[in-house]
Amino acid sequence: MIKKVDRNEARKVRHMRIRKKVKGTAERPRLNVFRSLKHTYAQIINDEIGHTLVSASTLDPELRDKIVGKTKKEAARMVGQLIAKRALEKGIKKVVFDRGGYKYHGRVQEVAAGAREAGLEF
Repeated sequence: MIKKVDRNEARKVRHMRIRKKVKGTAERPRLNVFRSLKHTYAQIINDEIGHTLVSASTLDPELRDKIVGKTKKEAARMVGQLIAKRALEKGIKKVVFDRGGYKYHGRVQEVAAGAREAGLEF
């Protein structure tokens, strides 16, 4: 019997392969992106101590009203801008980008573009 490939399991395998190389430090924390069918989430993580320093998503009260009527890609760009704004407030300027096993395309690319526009370097 042929088993159907579970896309999320394949993504998790890719993510673990990426995570072997990408580490977030105190100087350059990791900007992680996760996307569900409806929402986009981003976190800035210091892997040395295992703490989330900053987070943003399309579920945040700041973005909830603004994303009504927008496409998912436009909402993802706004998430990138919001996480960059919050990171700059905490003094984080440089990050390492972690695409989370997804292709660097669509919403993942928009989060990165929004964060770069708002002043994060990676």
